Amino acid sequence: PCKNDTIRILIDELVPIKARYRVKDVITAEPQSERKKKGVQDVIKYISPGPSSVGADLRLHGFSHVFGLPEHADRLQLRDTRDDEPYRLYNLDVFAYALNSPFGLYGSVPFVLAHSSNRTLGAFWLNASETFVNIHYSITSTDKVICFYIYMFNIPHTDLHWLSESGVIDCRILLGPQPKHIFSQYAQLTGYQSLPPLFALGYHQCRWNYDDEADVKYVDAGFDLHNIPYDVIWLDIEHTDGKRYFTWDPVHFPKPIELQRHLQRKKRKLVVISDPHIKLDPDWPLFHEALGSGHFVKDRGGQIFKGSCWPGESCYLDFSNPATRAWYSRCFSLNNFQGSTSSLFVWNDMNEPSVFDGPEQTMPKDAVHSGGWEHRDLHNLYGFYQQMATAEGLLTRSGGQHRPFVLSRSFFAGSQRFGAIWTGDNVATWDYLKISIPMVLSLSVAGITFCGADVGGFVQDPDPELLVRWYQAGALTPFFRGHSAKETNRREPWLFGEEVTAAVRNTIQQRYQLLPYWYTLFYWAHTMGQPPLRPLWVEFPAEEDTFTMDNEYMIGNLKGKYIYVLIIFLLFGYIINYNFQIWYDVQSLKVHKGGRTVILPVTMDTVCIFIVH
Repeated sequence: PCKNDTIRILIDELVPIKARYRVKDVITAEPQSERKKKGVQDVIKYISPGPSSVGADLRLHGFSHVFGLPEHADRLQLRDTRDDEPYRLYNLDVFAYALNSPFGLYGSVPFVLAHSSNRTLGAFWLNASETFVNIHYSITSTDKVICFYIYMFNIPHTDLHWLSESGVIDCRILLGPQPKHIFSQYAQLTGYQSLPPLFALGYHQCRWNYDDEADVKYVDAGFDLHNIPYDVIWLDIEHTDGKRYFTWDPVHFPKPIELQRHLQRKKRKLVVISDPHIKLDPDWPLFHEALGSGHFVKDRGGQIFKGSCWPGESCYLDFSNPATRAWYSRCFSLNNFQGSTSSLFVWNDMNEPSVFDGPEQTMPKDAVHSGGWEHRDLHNLYGFYQQMATAEGLLTRSGGQHRPFVLSRSFFAGSQRFGAIWTGDNVATWDYLKISIPMVLSLSVAGITFCGADVGGFVQDPDPELLVRWYQAGALTPFFRGHSAKETNRREPWLFGEEVTAAVRNTIQQRYQLLPYWYTLFYWAHTMGQPPLRPLWVEFPAEEDTFTMDNEYMIGNLKGKYIYVLIIFLLFGYIINYNFQIWYDVQSLKVHKGGRTVILPVTMDTVCIFIVH
């Protein structure tokens, strides 16, 4: 139980002045004897209705480089925001998102890592409402003498200002002192990366949408014909009967079990999409059951909230309700999901949630969830809860015998416990390929380690060279999926001529050669919280030249064995001289000494990978 004195400290000391008076009036209006019986959660219920805010300022002494705060399409090191917009954490469906922007995208992780040559710190701000983060670095001068003086006397610092629309202050400082300690400490707070099934680390082939069962079998046969390995083929919303999830189009997918058995014989899997909106169709038994059991979010008037998405008018499942999550999990059982088998897995999309006719294309903040909570209080948790329920459903389906695979577009701190995420609706340009690397690195250091970008770009058509380069980059990230929108040209790897086919084949085959290594790295992520993908400063914490690098990274550190990756669209790279003197080029077998910049020739087959001991 929370004593009244604790409540008064919470309100008087931590809540900003502009929100303080209304909150104090509400709490002090209740008899003291009743207030003493209530816990913190009961107090929060008094605070939460309507707009409010909480904030805090942190000064990180001795630090001038901070990272984290996904998801944004920006550089790895967070920028100084004093002359720009703050970083925004608010999950939104953003099609073809802007680059080099602090604008919030599909997921939010309110976690910052600060790094210097002798220490790493973490700051975790546990709040799921709309949040803004301002970052001010103390070193703004370009004068080398001034900068040297600041470093010599250990004066640099970074100021973080957190501001959230609702909730309470729950901030944890992780003391490190090394990056590996931060990762472990953060995993203890929010959960460890789930250990993916081995097939999930292979190559995935996806398109919105493969037309019918014959089309799926044609694509599947094409990989065999061209000797290109893959493990999973995906179906988007068109596989359903009128955008009703847990159903199959009776014309185009009349025999889904037979299709899955066909893939199973080759040890391949099928993934289908399942979004959080439910088509408003009183004749559909699943809708009727959800409505009768109270599983939908309500509007401010207490009626079922209705919004527009792919099926048209829809209602949205209230995944914040444990009863709703349990019901949704049961929908994935083989008895309830007719046409499914144990080789079918799930993709949660549009779960920010996306509401086409809503403010900023999402749910209004005054929509009401279970327990009377307003949507503003838990917006960034919506997709987190759906992925949780989906993963539990697949695990229960097998009686706990088989690990699930669930991909989600929306996420929050701790989503790593349930599966993978990807960076959303990117565009087939070189700039989007370039930005995908710092985006994936930002996710990795913030605990979301099973991540990747759509290979080739979701929107528009890549030219052959860009497609090959994207395959080469994507094969060296944890989640490896080719994906494209329905307006784009078909993009199977063998459609661009023999040179492209050969290059893609070599790249994917190399991915499979490294699969045991990837799988072992995910075991360490699952048990120790260490990310498979790491910025250079994680492994070389004293090398200040690496602090701003986000086009080169390390894959793992397994008993002293490293894979060093130089992204292939650059013509040069930095070879680190730290503990290691010799770097081995995997392709050319050439030996490079550390501590210098090397110029590397780039051809269509170039994949710049180095291994060091």
